Amino acid sequence: MMRVALLVVVSLLSPLLSASERVVSLAPSLSEIMLELDAVDLLVGVLDGGERPGALVGLPSVGRLGQLEMETLLALQPTLVLLRPDSISHAQRDQLAQFGIPVLVAQPVSLAQLAEQFAMIGERVGRGEQGRALARRFEQGLGQLRRRYHREQPLAVFYQIWNRPLYTLGGRQIISDAIEVCGGRNVFADLLLPAPQVSIESVLSRNPEVILAGSGAQLSEWKTWPQLAAVRKGQLWEVPDKGLERPSFQMLGAIGKLCAVMARAAP
Repeated sequence: MMRVALLVVVSLLSPLLSASERVVSLAPSLSEIMLELDAVDLLVGVLDGGERPGALVGLPSVGRLGQLEMETLLALQPTLVLLRPDSISHAQRDQLAQFGIPVLVAQPVSLAQLAEQFAMIGERVGRGEQGRALARRFEQGLGQLRRRYHREQPLAVFYQIWNRPLYTLGGRQIISDAIEVCGGRNVFADLLLPAPQVSIESVLSRNPEVILAGSGAQLSEWKTWPQLAAVRKGQLWEVPDKGLERPSFQMLGAIGKLCAVMARAAP
């Protein structure tokens, strides 16, 4: 049996969903997974957080990230709410429990857990076969990328989330796992926080060979530090696909683009 290492909270009052059930997704990545499972017909509302895929454009909104409209959600009469731990506050989760609405909470911290999530959600919403197939395809795709981009000596990579203040990724973050698939090593993998704040001095001491950031403007600031291997080698690159930040099946394509960029790095 596939081990599910994700946080799951499901009301014991509710049986497994049938095709007539009503699902509200409170995370863009989970909305995408419902789309990838061919389960859009079960969605009755979504929490917005950026541009929606075309198939989700007509669905009612229950607010934006950090601004859940609880009355709108309740009016949709959901029988299951999908969310990530940071989607809504604890108080709002308590409210959902008080109304007896089943909740599934999932946040994968590795690519293996993401594959498990496809199977888990698929089973929960009556798309078990699709979920298992999606998990297999995802794992096979990752295996191909690992073999293609393997390096005997992994590249030391600094992934910059923001510049002022300076934030990066900790080791228990799914993008850190993606860097490994592409033959790299997150230089801050020893930090446990998902998005720790770090100093320029700590980056200099870890001397990454590659620096990835969201924009050329952020990257250009590192040219002030020519002692960095990434600067000397001209290996300052923009993250090629923001899909890396949304853990759904589409992340496989985003990882492929990241691997292609990192493959340009000199050993």
